[in-house]
Amino acid sequence: MESEADRVTRLLAAQEQALALFGEIGARALIAPGRSERQVGNQIRDLAHEMFGVERHWHKRVVRAGPNTLRPYADNPPDRLIAADDVVFVDLGPVFEGWEADFGRTFVLGEDPAKHRLLADLPRIFDAGRAHFDAHPDITGADLFAEAGRLATAAGWTFGGPIAGHLVGEFPHARIPGDKIEYYVAPGSDQPMRRLDHDGRRCHWILEIHLVDPARAFGGFFEQLLDLGPSAATTAGTRSTGTRSAGA
Repeated sequence: MESEADRVTRLLAAQEQALALFGEIGARALIAPGRSERQVGNQIRDLAHEMFGVERHWHKRVVRAGPNTLRPYADNPPDRLIAADDVVFVDLGPVFEGWEADFGRTFVLGEDPAKHRLLADLPRIFDAGRAHFDAHPDITGADLFAEAGRLATAAGWTFGGPIAGHLVGEFPHARIPGDKIEYYVAPGSDQPMRRLDHDGRRCHWILEIHLVDPARAFGGFFEQLLDLGPSAATTAGTRSTGTRSAGA
């Protein structure tokens, strides 16, 4: 079993590689009008293999554009062509040398001020959720989910997901027998998040923020490590060719 220091190093390294991958997605302008969500997802798959030799993703690659950005992860909406003024988000789970990354970012095409407000709010609300986690040593997954919803509402958005995060590590999801709620940031997850897992190791968490505007039919997504690594503000806000992105 790896030491805790080694586990932290590997999780942070996986996230850094995911961040580099998203940077290259922006640099190569893969998200562009006229391309389909599926086409972009396949290009990202190939890019991850080219850059890092990624052979597998522990969850499905999610590329959502326009009204599809309202849909939660579990949905599988019909493939959609990206439009010139769309919001597009990407949610990836690449495995880097046996370690999970889970990383999500949003791209805005066009100049719609409401969509750019969403883009700015995603990392800000992530960091507010993280600050709440830091300030409450005994916080549960249910508590943090409720806070994520409160932050979304206060900013004028609706929280779009049934969960706001989950465990991450050396494929913990593959070893979970069924959908055990205590492994998620979700209603009913009433164990303290700061605890040891079933193998006696410290739990590490992903926080995911899915904000939606149902009336205007768009949403955005921001996801990275909750308890390790830099803040969202540190990794967000880079301009990329033809788009603006939260952390690309």
